[in-house]
Amino acid sequence: MKLQAAIIALLSLMAMPSARTEETVAMTGSKPALTYGDVRKVAPALEAYTQNRLLGDVWKRPGLAPRDRSIVTLAALIARNQTIEMPYHFNLALDNGVKPREISEIITHLAFYAGWANAMSALAVARDVFAAREIGAEQLPAVSVTPLPLDEAAEAQRAAFVQEQFGASFPGVVQYTTDVLFRDLWLRPDLAPRDRSLVTVSALIANGQTAQLTPHLNRAMDNGLTQTEASEAITQLAFYVGWPNVFSAMPVAKDVFAKRPH
Repeated sequence: MKLQAAIIALLSLMAMPSARTEETVAMTGSKPALTYGDVRKVAPALEAYTQNRLLGDVWKRPGLAPRDRSIVTLAALIARNQTIEMPYHFNLALDNGVKPREISEIITHLAFYAGWANAMSALAVARDVFAAREIGAEQLPAVSVTPLPLDEAAEAQRAAFVQEQFGASFPGVVQYTTDVLFRDLWLRPDLAPRDRSLVTVSALIANGQTAQLTPHLNRAMDNGLTQTEASEAITQLAFYVGWPNVFSAMPVAKDVFAKRPH
């Protein structure tokens, strides 16, 4: 009987962190900044939508893996500098299988696609999460890495187009786009090209930058993202960046889908 009681007590203790996580909407450092009880006191309907629709439905849709939903959500939060929910979602991403080195690369990538300041804000949050989980330097990507293979033909075509359009007026931007983005950042191996594309597409939609969406969504699908996964990523984003941004992106994405080979 004593052994049975001890096992029950141990299982109860093991379950407590999960229960606390489920009751936490957002965190500051290691402390809850907002709980479902707090939301209920101000916006009970929002608490119900969060529990029933967002967590109970959207996050469980089968068309996109939880790991990918975490990548999409992190990209949106970082792109929009929405730090209050970042600790919760950094932890959730790690629980969903996103590796620390991948989170590091997501932040680094978004410095270029959402701005340095937004990346630095995310870095400050991730630092505390990594420290709490005892994630050390050995789990992070190196500065100097062996790059992934470059598709020389595709890169030459892209560079020629950009040079023709903007080279005479903005030579610095064109040079950095080639040398830093496409011949360096995009070839870093600790974030797979598909996932790097998913991050980029999510950030573009999050910030309403649909002019860049067509080439990057095509690139994402060339890198292995399926139409179903792209559709589900946009569905996920509706809840995190708002319906207007998603409705601005959907006609562009629909046109990309229609023109892809079937």
